[in-house]
Amino acid sequence: MAKVFHRLMKVEEAIELVKRHLKPLSLEVEYVDLTEALDRILAESIVSPVDYPPFDRATVDGYAVNSVSLLNADEENPVKLRVVGEVKVGELPSLEVKQGEAAEIHTGASIPKGADSVVMSEYSKRVGDHVLIYRSTYPGENIAQTGTDLMVGETLLRKGVILTPREIGVLAAVGLYKVPVYRLVKAAVISTGCEIQRPGLPLKPGRIYDVNSYTISCMLRGLGCRSDILGIYPDDFEVLREVVGKALENYDIIISSGSTSAGFGDVIYRVFNSLGEPGVLVHGLLMKPGKPTVAAVVNGKLALGLPGFPVSAMIAFHVFARPIIAYLIGFTVEAPVKVKAVLPFRVKVGGGVKTIIPVSLTSNPSGLFSAYPVVEESGAIWRLALSDGYIECPEERDFLNEDEEVYVSLFSKSIKPADLVFIGSHCLGLDLILENTVEPLNVKTVNVGSLGGFFAVKRGEADIAGVHLLDSETLQYNIPFIKKYELEGRAVLVRGYIRTQGFIVKPGNPKRIRGFEDFFREDVTIVNRNKGSGTRALIDEGLRRAAENLGLRFEEAVERIKGYKFEAKTHSAVASAVAYGKCDVGVAVEAVAYSYGLEFIPIAEELYDFLVLRDRLQKTSVKLFIEALSSEKFKRALSERLRGYKPLRETGSIIYG
Repeated sequence: MAKVFHRLMKVEEAIELVKRHLKPLSLEVEYVDLTEALDRILAESIVSPVDYPPFDRATVDGYAVNSVSLLNADEENPVKLRVVGEVKVGELPSLEVKQGEAAEIHTGASIPKGADSVVMSEYSKRVGDHVLIYRSTYPGENIAQTGTDLMVGETLLRKGVILTPREIGVLAAVGLYKVPVYRLVKAAVISTGCEIQRPGLPLKPGRIYDVNSYTISCMLRGLGCRSDILGIYPDDFEVLREVVGKALENYDIIISSGSTSAGFGDVIYRVFNSLGEPGVLVHGLLMKPGKPTVAAVVNGKLALGLPGFPVSAMIAFHVFARPIIAYLIGFTVEAPVKVKAVLPFRVKVGGGVKTIIPVSLTSNPSGLFSAYPVVEESGAIWRLALSDGYIECPEERDFLNEDEEVYVSLFSKSIKPADLVFIGSHCLGLDLILENTVEPLNVKTVNVGSLGGFFAVKRGEADIAGVHLLDSETLQYNIPFIKKYELEGRAVLVRGYIRTQGFIVKPGNPKRIRGFEDFFREDVTIVNRNKGSGTRALIDEGLRRAAENLGLRFEEAVERIKGYKFEAKTHSAVASAVAYGKCDVGVAVEAVAYSYGLEFIPIAEELYDFLVLRDRLQKTSVKLFIEALSSEKFKRALSERLRGYKPLRETGSIIYG
């Protein structure tokens, strides 16, 4: 059957056509040391085996104190405390800090029992066995609490991510030394053209240095491939057929540059088509630069021919080749960071083809960026190096107007865009939802408590907020706060699931904790949760009722509770405080009690729901999230893997708004 060459195709159509003829590579998994893991593709999702930090630790040098001891301390009225000892890094403290006492402590050392804050050494003066403190502290000040960065059982990294120094640092922080990665995909890079010359030699007349071999090779390595530069070859059919044919036997991917047009001397498309089936699938893209791009599948192997001009080759790789290679080797391509900008002048674009315009960004008084086009022709590689990103102009446009607002896709990887922004209360169930999305999502998660989640949605900062706030008047979860925070009509509430909250105590319940009334006992010390969290609301409601039963005002009653002002920011931090003997009881979900081997006394089943801005419901990532939440696969995993979690019939359905 005859092939038709140089039929221009839309970029998206061409990508899908090539993918339909390719099968993702079945790559072997190997374990490598962290020192060998840079730029490798993670083969399995990694779950943290420990909390990080693994214990409450000091973030500064100074003195561990009970903040109550320093309520009135200032420069004019320093408080004198007795120094009861020293806590060094790497040691488990055996001492206890009581009111009127302090312990010298080093950065990174474990916080001793009785201390709830650390005063910096700059605000102290040692006087023999005592120390003068010149300022007050608040509970939790200068302390990194257990699990505030990572919780045991939390997914650290997801399958398919490329390991950079940041990810490798995370793996080391939780004690992992070897990591499962896919074997390196082997890619061959070939340059064509009699005018091309290897760098490092004096440039001959009429020649240009080979740019593409090195830029393409580096871009491939950025995708986790092992790339070999095979050399520079003339535009000769027989020579190229032999070189490419041998490369197909030994490599997974072949990429050439140059000799891609349909003109005289351009032969790479004929070479690809002669070596196997189905042969050339794409010969020409409706894109400028990058129009003369070739894509073939040769007996299951991917062969790409990029344009010879360096800018065209780089743009074609970034826009066209990169997503195909990512599909082939099985990792998710991160969407480029996009920023809004305005054009300072009118720009003519190629009507009928998608135009990629590299731009340099500058700030302007409006608070946006101004986007200045910097590349005028496909060989201007130096000007491309000056650009910050690019504008994609659709095929139907002939001009972009002066002062027109556009979106710029950034080249830089220093800012990683998120598919989904999740702000609110932390929950272990979130990882299970993300595991069950049809497509992997790059999610930014900010744990600020349920109240913070409501405010983040109100400000438009969050796509989704995890919330579990109990209204003390109606005893209803979450719905009353939509009206309270003026989100009626702007947001909807998607039903989540039930979590069992309860008292966490040491095995055997040595203090015989039965209810919130026990929190008022002289021999009981508690750990509280941070203000604004749903668990804090549950605790305060329980204490309010217990205080009424005892004939006490709430404000007066909590002053009698030891540890009420000691706030933990995560469920794991609560469990850790109990496990390490810093307190007798705390309130958290059942799952963390189980992971720490502690006893759990259920007190309430709460509704953990998802608040979503109405205008984000059509966002692809939000739809994928809600679909995963609704799936039977997720519901089964929730019940089987997290103790105290239960799905509901309406899980994943909009229940309000």
